[in-house]
Amino acid sequence: MDYEIKDIELAQQGEARIYWAEIKMPVLRAIRERFYREKPLKGIRIGGCLHITTETANLARTLKAGGASVSLCASNPLSTQDDVAAALVNSGISVFAIKGEDNDTYYKHVHSVLDTRPHITIDDGADLVFTLHSQRGDLIENILGGSEETTTGVNRLKSMAKEGKLRYPIIAVNDAYTKHLFDNRYGTGQSSIDGILRATNYLLAGSVVVIAGYGWCGRGIALRANGMGAKVIVTEVEPLRALEATMDGFWVMPMKEAVKLGDIFITATGNINVIGSEQFPLMKDGVLLANAGHFDVEIDVKGLRAMAEKERDLKENVKEFILPGGKRIYLLAEGRLVNLSAAEGHPAMVMDMSFANQALVAEYLVKLSSPLKPGVYPVPMEIDNEIADVKLKTMGIKIDILSEEQRNYISSCEFGT
Repeated sequence: MDYEIKDIELAQQGEARIYWAEIKMPVLRAIRERFYREKPLKGIRIGGCLHITTETANLARTLKAGGASVSLCASNPLSTQDDVAAALVNSGISVFAIKGEDNDTYYKHVHSVLDTRPHITIDDGADLVFTLHSQRGDLIENILGGSEETTTGVNRLKSMAKEGKLRYPIIAVNDAYTKHLFDNRYGTGQSSIDGILRATNYLLAGSVVVIAGYGWCGRGIALRANGMGAKVIVTEVEPLRALEATMDGFWVMPMKEAVKLGDIFITATGNINVIGSEQFPLMKDGVLLANAGHFDVEIDVKGLRAMAEKERDLKENVKEFILPGGKRIYLLAEGRLVNLSAAEGHPAMVMDMSFANQALVAEYLVKLSSPLKPGVYPVPMEIDNEIADVKLKTMGIKIDILSEEQRNYISSCEFGT
């Protein structure tokens, strides 16, 4: 491993932070306790390309408690929390990740995880799967299956499957109800705003916030920005989502119009050049640009750099670009995931459900009586329901139960009196 424990104090700091997240992850904790007793993953090697955060640390330790050998690399060069990586290495989990690593080092670390010859892959953006298929195809015959955490990754994998290029089964954890309805909406919504505020200490109240994309992540960001007093504009390419944003009370317009009004721009589309060179000259002086999508392609940083007469780092995660004529544009976190690069990512309470899905999906893949064919599959509904049920119980919330009469009625073909 490139990462070695040289600072015990750093590892101890990571341990304390991992414990703090663990307190807020009761569903995953319950799964870990069962895994420790039953060892459903005994002898299984799991390779993960994930954000190296306190929440991921608790997932990794849950998988290890189940008997798995776990290796991790980062799914974003800026999201690694070095103290967490140190603590994981200190507890016997292989970590190939350093905050701020360059592109070559990033992919070197991806290959280091693949060198462990994993039986199961866990991805956040599909870089592990893509690298396997393009460069390490000889390892695929040993793989039982994988799982994918993000909307962007699931879309990439579905494209591979449609083209007949996906060579092993992937469970779309992102599409589980207990993942996307909560992680993407409440997690991304809060943590993206958190990252922007940590980087800038900007006042949202009274500001015009332009959100590109009204998927579950965009919905969450709009909800939080609106709640803090911002005037929210949504840009969209899909009529249904645009209509929903309108019904939710937000302004909806094309980016070419919104670009003249916004104070803060946040991209959350999963697409390329959502904000490009044609928009930069039309922006107000002093705007902030942030990205909440998985890859750093939504803002045309190369175009902005080519257009600027000067650029400089003003503070951590804030770069100033001065355009001809003196207009200033501020790019946050290099255009990478602002919630993980400038903050700590999603709150543990919501990642509890997302990573409970990951743990139970790994167990599901191991216990299958016959292997799945290559393709992208949904999380089994029984897993989704189990996680929701346990989460409600940990929150002290009770719900009604159908009576036998009601069950018989709802399942019959007779209605009315």
